[in-house]
Amino acid sequence: MTDAQPPADRRLAARALAANDPTGWFEPLYAEAAAGNSVVPWDRDEPNPLLVDWLRAAALPQGARGLVIGCGYGTDAEFVASQGIRTTAFDISPTAIRGARARFPHSPVTYKVADLLDPPPSWRHAFDLVIESITVQSLPPDVRTRAVTGIRDLLAPDATLLVIADISETPATTGPPWPLTRADIDSFTAPDLTRIRVETLPRPDTSGLHRWRAEFHRPSQATD
Repeated sequence: MTDAQPPADRRLAARALAANDPTGWFEPLYAEAAAGNSVVPWDRDEPNPLLVDWLRAAALPQGARGLVIGCGYGTDAEFVASQGIRTTAFDISPTAIRGARARFPHSPVTYKVADLLDPPPSWRHAFDLVIESITVQSLPPDVRTRAVTGIRDLLAPDATLLVIADISETPATTGPPWPLTRADIDSFTAPDLTRIRVETLPRPDTSGLHRWRAEFHRPSQATD
């Protein structure tokens, strides 16, 4: 009897990390899924309920500019756009972006291929709402500070950041995913980014586990 093979995301992530390429496993995973040889474990047909109920209650200005990080096939981004937000969504995987455009051919969302660790300079301080849902936890801890700093830099003055992530009591050592501790959540705060609330809420599945849902705000007078 042979040992069971690891899930595709862990198999491909291990290969990418061995090559010192922390984001190098996303495109192979989506490519395998497109060929019918793997599944994308976070893909779903409905938007994340933790995003849905938060956004429906949020008071965002008309015409707000929104950004969805690590959008995958676009389900969350489409919901954000449906709320009247001018939405840009990106993923590092070209195959994921092609899949999103094919799934939603008449979408108002602007889908882009981009890297959270090296985003387009024109996105700096460009968005009124930034949605980060389970992307940071898909990156190894040694690039987490870089990812969090990059996310902060996307926020315009008077902007809101929403973070959704799995919970870990202690720093994760194996992954993906590498769930976030409370200290990881608190690391999003900065002199010009204020924590508004941090909640622990049930995951939208039958696992019985919980996720962080954290809201941050950048004051209108924020400057470099």
